[in-house]
Amino acid sequence: MQIIHKDLRKGIAKIKIENKDDIWFLSTIIDNNDTVKGQTTRKIKLESGGEDRKAKISIRKVMLSLIVEKIEFHKYSGDLRVSGKIKEGKEDIPAGSYHTFNIEEGTIIEIIKETWLNYQAKRLKEASENKVTNIAICVFDREEALFALMKKYGYEILSEIKGDVQKKAVEEKTKSNFYSEIINMLKKLDEKHKLTRIILASPGFWKDELSKELKDEALKKKIIFATANGANKNAINEVLKRPEISSALKQDRVIKELNIIEEIMGEIKKNGLVTYGIKETKEASNMGAVKSLVVTDTLILKTRETGDFTEIEIMMKNVDNTQGEIHIISSDHEGGKILDGLGGIAGLLRYKTK
Repeated sequence: MQIIHKDLRKGIAKIKIENKDDIWFLSTIIDNNDTVKGQTTRKIKLESGGEDRKAKISIRKVMLSLIVEKIEFHKYSGDLRVSGKIKEGKEDIPAGSYHTFNIEEGTIIEIIKETWLNYQAKRLKEASENKVTNIAICVFDREEALFALMKKYGYEILSEIKGDVQKKAVEEKTKSNFYSEIINMLKKLDEKHKLTRIILASPGFWKDELSKELKDEALKKKIIFATANGANKNAINEVLKRPEISSALKQDRVIKELNIIEEIMGEIKKNGLVTYGIKETKEASNMGAVKSLVVTDTLILKTRETGDFTEIEIMMKNVDNTQGEIHIISSDHEGGKILDGLGGIAGLLRYKTK
């Protein structure tokens, strides 16, 4: 995300969307009643020459500003739609009529808030500092391999290949060929995504055997070897929690989110300084007891759709006003799924409330 202009004291931030990760960040920054301004396309009726003639429709690029009433984000397509009443536009576009901005890569918009909360300002800064994630993960065993690309909101499965498991007499040849397939796929992904790191994980000694087949020194320098119990999504989640991976990728967002959820689960197990669920977390936030509020993007999207987001927003403001931290995490990885199972929201506490 490129910040073109920012003056948060006046409530203004003008940004350019550079990739799909930026769109995810933006979906958690824009709120109802914000003003969004940008260039968009709109159908405009042209005046006809007489009463009996049909009005002509022209599709034009226009500059509009609207007051946000609805935010729709579809995570898997990356589509973000921001709708509301037009506040300001051209003379032939009446104020008070409705319009929808379709936010996509390359979009430039201006966001105007009455007040930018601390967590919103931090997320804006984080999005502008983070480049496109270029870490690949490959989990494999003797029969199959699964390839994924890490994203700011989780990871995206890219492809899967299966080996030709044969009788023991030709097993060594089969393994060698399968390793070559994995290596060739990694080379293709490296070329396409300009990878900086590749996490390569397998059960037992399979990764060691593959390493013997790997002759490309440039590719080898990018690889972090790890252990996994399989070649599926669960194995990817397992690998991301391993200490050697956390250490190597400690700046990555997904690792941080998994660590936060582990801390929450640890506090729950010992009946410690934690609360979860909307009702309980709301009570703690009203008391100023929440030092870290953790919310899944799924809960935010769901409550926006049902019109219940105001309750979540009030909690965020309470925590923000008491100098607490707010973390919006993705439901696309194991940590987010665990939190969704607890109601989608939890708080690490300063002190016990009950």
